[in-house]
Amino acid sequence: MKKRIFVSTAAVLLFLSTVSFKSDFFEIAKQLEIFTTLFKELNMNYVDEVNPSELMDAAIEGMLSKLDPYTKYWTEQEVEDARINNTGEYTGIGASILTRDKKIIILEAYKDYPADKAGLQAGDELLKIGDITIADFNSDAGDLLQGAPGTSIPISFKRQGSIKQTTLKREEIDIKAVPYYSLIEGTIGYIVLSKFNKKASEETAEAISQLKSEGATSIILDLRGNPGGLLTEAINVSNLFIPKDRVITTTKSVIEKYNQEYRTQNEALDIQIPVAVLINGRSASASEIVSGSLQDYDRGVIIGARSFGKGLVQRPKELTYGTQLKVTISRYYTPSGRCIQALDYWNRDEQGNAIRTNVEDYNEFKTAAGRSVYDGGGILPDVQIESAQLSAITEALLMDQAIFDFATDYYYKHTYERISDFKFTNADYISFKNFLIKNGFEYQTQTEKELEQSYIRADKDDLQGEISTAYASLMKTIDAAKKQQLDLKEKEISNLIIDELVKRYFYRDGLYEYQIKHNEEIAQAIAILKDSKRYSQILKL
Repeated sequence: MKKRIFVSTAAVLLFLSTVSFKSDFFEIAKQLEIFTTLFKELNMNYVDEVNPSELMDAAIEGMLSKLDPYTKYWTEQEVEDARINNTGEYTGIGASILTRDKKIIILEAYKDYPADKAGLQAGDELLKIGDITIADFNSDAGDLLQGAPGTSIPISFKRQGSIKQTTLKREEIDIKAVPYYSLIEGTIGYIVLSKFNKKASEETAEAISQLKSEGATSIILDLRGNPGGLLTEAINVSNLFIPKDRVITTTKSVIEKYNQEYRTQNEALDIQIPVAVLINGRSASASEIVSGSLQDYDRGVIIGARSFGKGLVQRPKELTYGTQLKVTISRYYTPSGRCIQALDYWNRDEQGNAIRTNVEDYNEFKTAAGRSVYDGGGILPDVQIESAQLSAITEALLMDQAIFDFATDYYYKHTYERISDFKFTNADYISFKNFLIKNGFEYQTQTEKELEQSYIRADKDDLQGEISTAYASLMKTIDAAKKQQLDLKEKEISNLIIDELVKRYFYRDGLYEYQIKHNEEIAQAIAILKDSKRYSQILKL
């Protein structure tokens, strides 16, 4: 009887799952047929000539916009760009660029690479690449910079209103995951890990070994501004400090095959050496896996500001004609069970914006030593540095490229031969505020957005007339408060301006050298690593 019941139950479950699969398959087929016929009729009958490729791209982007921002459609060139970013090797000009509104702006020319050798500098706007005028080029103009190593191409660019010419020779470019490491204070190894490409763990291990041979007895691992990368490399970097066969992260999904547990595979490089990890609001994904695992195992002190909060895992799926879908397949969890995802893209507000998890809704978890840690909002450092945080106005300044544009203007008005001569004064910050006024910098706070929506809704309730005076007064008060933020967040904003300026004068190496002597997060890490009692107290060792 029990056997018959079991078989019957299994049969029912199989039937239901089969029905569910067939139902989903039918719905997908149905919607595809509707879309195909609509697309065909639109292209054949629309009053004006339409571009099928542009229409399809818009349709794809519209569909994906309903999901999280990390699920993306990649063209053939974007697939190649992703491969380059992960391998760390490509042929190009050795510069980071901004492509926007049919413009190419040099963001940073790396020292001794082709762009630098050709005399290009941050802030230069490329006008022509070869015989092609960028403003007239319909595709991604950045693709024009790619080419075979050793080939040369004439470049026309604009700098501070003047048109200039140069010739750029392409070379093999090696993107380092660890662009800088150094022994500081005699016994502290400082390592910058800027991205998690295929070389991340190898280069980090080499840096640690070299620094230890020079006398390092503790390590600062700088993950500030590191946007992440390969999950496997995050596991391997964690494995440098955490013993073999320890869980670093687990991934969970409604798709069973994506439910995985990732453990350290090798013997650790050093399980005893004291570690301080620096993070900030631009440390994301793989950076959060590393800092989260070291925090959960009480293996290092985390210093800085709350990380970005990206707890979603993507995987590329091959499509036709060399394109790909980079699709979110699961959420990842730290060893203690935390999912650090900060934004909920599946339950949006009335305006369609992703909802940030409220602090009161965070769940408490425990580290190996019993310390309390929380989910839902990135990795919260053990030691928080206020000036390392990114406030709303700072985020807006970065988004608007206001700090970058000011640095360009400043660079051509001031000269520094030695890094020891560089100073950013209070008068310079006043100049920055005047620069913002001159260029009409504005930003809208979340409070303003919500008030604006409420005011619009008031019109439907015939209340807009009654509240218009109060609304105008409140918006004026908010505007005054926003202007005060420039003064209240002066230190936070000045730090970013200084970083951008030092890069202009002395390249990346100069920036790291400057920060070692002047950066508050590094100074705090040095102090903690020098004080073994405080280090142990923080970690409850």
